[in-house]
Amino acid sequence: MSDLPVSPLAPAQFPYLLPVPGVEMGAVAAGLKYKGRPDLLMVTFKEDTVAAGVFTQSQMPAAPVDWSKQAIAATKGRARALVVNAGNANAFTGNKGSKAALRTAEITADIVGCKAEDVLLASTGVIGEPLDISGFRKYLPRIYAGRSASLWKDAARAISTTDTFPKGASKSVEINGRQVVISGIAKGSGMIAPDMATMLGFLFTNAPVSTACLQAILADATAQSFNCVTVDGDTSTNDTVLAFATGAAFGGPLIEDPADPRLAGFKQAFLDVAVDLAQQLARDGEGASKFVTVTVEGAADNRAARTIAMTIANSPLVKTAISGEDPNWGRIVMAVGRAGEQADRDKLAIWLGDQQVAHNGQVLAKYSEQEAASHMKTSEIDIKVDVGVAGGKAVVWTCDLSHGYVSINADYRS
Repeated sequence: MSDLPVSPLAPAQFPYLLPVPGVEMGAVAAGLKYKGRPDLLMVTFKEDTVAAGVFTQSQMPAAPVDWSKQAIAATKGRARALVVNAGNANAFTGNKGSKAALRTAEITADIVGCKAEDVLLASTGVIGEPLDISGFRKYLPRIYAGRSASLWKDAARAISTTDTFPKGASKSVEINGRQVVISGIAKGSGMIAPDMATMLGFLFTNAPVSTACLQAILADATAQSFNCVTVDGDTSTNDTVLAFATGAAFGGPLIEDPADPRLAGFKQAFLDVAVDLAQQLARDGEGASKFVTVTVEGAADNRAARTIAMTIANSPLVKTAISGEDPNWGRIVMAVGRAGEQADRDKLAIWLGDQQVAHNGQVLAKYSEQEAASHMKTSEIDIKVDVGVAGGKAVVWTCDLSHGYVSINADYRS
């Protein structure tokens, strides 16, 4: 974790995360960048665990992104281990980065007793600096020897960079009368935008699903959660969300079809965990003091609604007004207008909190600036816009843009 003050939007405590049958983990302080705190994580899985992934859309992907994509393809979605390091992104490091990723996987495979391709990787931290893995031969066996099914908080701390609190979420449901657990951790505080940015998320379950089924469920959940978060509009090189399903304690064939009625409750719980983690990212936005929900309705379609919502959420003028607790709804009008999607000026409606501000393209006569200003002083800000075109709808989450964000990022490498 960073030395920054804990976000005022942080949960009161790290939640209890349910153990996932077939999943064990551990973390150590390897000194990769941070002193005296965990920065190297290993998670191991029972045999026949299936894996799925969603990765950055950046044209500058980091070496561990390339490795994990290739490994999932090579194994047809199987995994025995996950290794994550914090402090160094192993991005834009050329052949050295690729070799570091390969060697990390090989060392881990030797320890676990599997093939290198059975090991997935993720990294987060500074871009452009070679990753020193010289200590991995010492630290990874140490983690393996002390791993446990319950070290979730250590795991969440180990993958953090400028995060001010560890992020975790957990749910349980039943499939065929047996308990299924979904537990997940994530990291991210800045350089957060759609396509996940400098964000890592890992979800673990014992659900009896196939690789293709898990991939479909993960992709759908990511679209409704991690890809609905923005802190600053910047997309990085390392963003990765991985899901692992051990199928532990279930006999019989794996469920292949994501539309199978037996998975209805599981898919909702999986999405709930992903949304919880995604919202925690916005609550830990660098320098954040406000958690902001932006809802757009009445758009040409859901894609258009999301574009408009993201334009509002990413607008520096909107975000600084929120930071200053100024109900300057004119900036919302501006953002809608420049989003590049169809919007009817003369039908536009805006809400701040529960109060409607504008209707049919103009401010309401009963609008109360005082009531709007009171809402802006709260820590949970709600903005809703209806653009008056059709039925498209989207919800995204962000935070305000404060002096703290500038200070954190001006000093990031020092």
